[in-house]
Amino acid sequence: MADKLKVTLVKSPIGAVPKHRKTVKAMGLTKMHKTVELPDNACTRGQIKQIEYMVKVEEA
Repeated sequence: MADKLKVTLVKSPIGAVPKHRKTVKAMGLTKMHKTVELPDNACTRGQIKQIEYMVKVEEA
């Protein structure tokens, strides 16, 4: 298992639930198609699980 995950925002959070919008912002995803590298741990996996309909995840 990789120690980093590449997370890309592929759907706009404009019409999303406010809690999901805050999660996207907390992950550092500010614009569409922006990619960030995050550590592969339980906290990050939980955030991804919550907003999986808005992001694409790859192992880095």
